[in-house]
Amino acid sequence: MSVPVITIDGPGGSGKGTVSRLLAERLGWSFLDSGALYRLVALAALRRELPLDDADALAELARGLDVRFELDGAGESRTLLDGEVVASELRTEACGEAASRVAAIPAVREALLARQRDFQSPPGLVADGRDMGTVVFPHAPLKIFLTASREERARRRFKQLKEQGLSANLQNLLRELAERDRRDSERAVAPLRPAEDALEVDSTDMGIDAVLTEIVQAARQRGLLR
Repeated sequence: MSVPVITIDGPGGSGKGTVSRLLAERLGWSFLDSGALYRLVALAALRRELPLDDADALAELARGLDVRFELDGAGESRTLLDGEVVASELRTEACGEAASRVAAIPAVREALLARQRDFQSPPGLVADGRDMGTVVFPHAPLKIFLTASREERARRRFKQLKEQGLSANLQNLLRELAERDRRDSERAVAPLRPAEDALEVDSTDMGIDAVLTEIVQAARQRGLLR
């Protein structure tokens, strides 16, 4: 693989999004938030009132999605759908739940596959998702499967929502995570699971710095970093 890729897969709430962004920033590499693509498809479908079980309509929507990832003047990333910044809408529970349903549709996953691979550019790519190491970048030289207990993942999500000023119920979050985990792991195409050669990291009792250190050390051991 001429352009190295580090894939970071795992269930929702494991911290993979934060870890992936910080790792890409530390290495100076490109960053792919594949979950954002599915959330964008879901948000566009909700806005157009498309049924979330209409595979053909959703796949067509995914293929023609008007999406841009930009940096603003302060260097902060922005996600635009149809020319509109949509970061806050993408992080709602309703959008996340819809994205989990959309992501289970094979035609949608196929429609987004090429878009995801287009993010691979020098000097390297950190790819965050649920099937980055198993499907999208199966030949990546370093694959991480980041997980945490369901209780810890629900607690993190609860704290995140509260910090954003949004209402949240811990027990409801636990139930939603359990359902999302079941759907992600049982879907027919690209189920959530570690790649056979993935390094599994349990972040339940680890801080972000400790997780980053472990991944950077693994990257050095594989000759990806000088």
